[in-house]
Amino acid sequence: MKKIARHALLLMALLTLGTTVAVAQSTWRDTHKVKKKETIFGIAKKYDITVDQLINANPEMKTPGYELKKGDIIFIPKAQAQTTVTTTPVAPATPATPQRMAKDSKKITVGVMLPLHDLNGDGRRMVEYYRGVLMACDSLKQEGYQINVHAWNFAEDANIEPFLADPNAARCDLIIGPLYTKQCKRIGDFAKQHNSKVLIPFSISTDEIFTNRQMFQVYQSPIDLNESVIEKYMERFPEHHAVFIDCNDSTSQKGMFTSGLRRRLETKGAKYSITNLKSDASAFAASFSKTSPNMVILNSARSPELNAAFAKLNTLKAAQPTLEISMFGYTEWLMYVRYNLNNFFKYDTYIPSTFYYDPMATPTRRIETKYRWNFHEAMMEALPRFAITGFDQAYYFIKGMLTMGDSFVGARGTVGYRPIQTPLRFERTGNGGLRNKALLLIHYKPNQRVEKIEN
Repeated sequence: MKKIARHALLLMALLTLGTTVAVAQSTWRDTHKVKKKETIFGIAKKYDITVDQLINANPEMKTPGYELKKGDIIFIPKAQAQTTVTTTPVAPATPATPQRMAKDSKKITVGVMLPLHDLNGDGRRMVEYYRGVLMACDSLKQEGYQINVHAWNFAEDANIEPFLADPNAARCDLIIGPLYTKQCKRIGDFAKQHNSKVLIPFSISTDEIFTNRQMFQVYQSPIDLNESVIEKYMERFPEHHAVFIDCNDSTSQKGMFTSGLRRRLETKGAKYSITNLKSDASAFAASFSKTSPNMVILNSARSPELNAAFAKLNTLKAAQPTLEISMFGYTEWLMYVRYNLNNFFKYDTYIPSTFYYDPMATPTRRIETKYRWNFHEAMMEALPRFAITGFDQAYYFIKGMLTMGDSFVGARGTVGYRPIQTPLRFERTGNGGLRNKALLLIHYKPNQRVEKIEN
């Protein structure tokens, strides 16, 4: 808790003062009556003290599940003189030696170069992601590792040169960022100059991944991901009769997948059917095989079309209960689980995805509890959860680099950590960087169980 709190102060400083970090010791100096919507971080900032100092002055805050409530009276410690470190433009640091980290090193320096602010959705999402990174660092510190974390607010239109001129940036073994494509080349060049590894945490398109061996990209390009999903389908369902349903959705972007899959089926000589959501009952039923298991594939990921398809399938199953019907969907369908869970189970549904958020899993519940404890609020209602994404990526990379040094390439089974939400398995892209090739099939089985199938 203390370690997380110290980093939380850094986060608050980033949100308000750029990259200034203040450190102080304390004794009581006042009391404070908590107002509605006040947070520990906001109170600490108001009195110019650290979160750690505030919590130490109020030991009940260390109790698991503690919540700050309106009307509470809390003690405010007296801050001593502060030591301040600010990131101001300086001459570029001398490039690091080629061998930055030795294998089995216990020390690592991590730099976070993301939009860390409260001005828009990008900033708020990246603040939550950063909190997950801090939680991963705290967990690794408990294993005996020494981790230094530096963070810079790389807003979309920021001049990033002063940040890269900070000597702390040149000392980073791992850089997490950027979020924006236009910043990628500059950070990539900086990483090559200083022999740092760069983790691109979210889906951006950059040609740097094909030329820069220091780069790791977590998300596959849409074309690569589409091919991976088609390959997974062909491997797993060779005996199924595919039934493609045209949903009449002019906004759909799923034609790349359905047309690509149809071409693969044709190359193999496999038969398939095409029908329409507006087809009458007899024409719709004629598209289904009575002798082979059927796999239904829509050309839309939208909820209204999915609901209409379930209605058509329910009518068909009522008339022909012996038909074997499964569904192969899209990652977007994970957003509809709350409303369509029973139908997903009923139709033996497979959903390809690069992540899976399971709110009932013990690791998920544990990290969400710790998040509320440390930051006194719940994670955003988003898929995937940004804090868990930050935790998974940071733990995987930092642990891998600490145990393997410069030889770490993110291969399967090399870290000894099973991510909570996002599987990670990197492969080299030509002579350039590495991309995550992990893919999940989330299988909603008719026995009301959910199976997570990883390639």
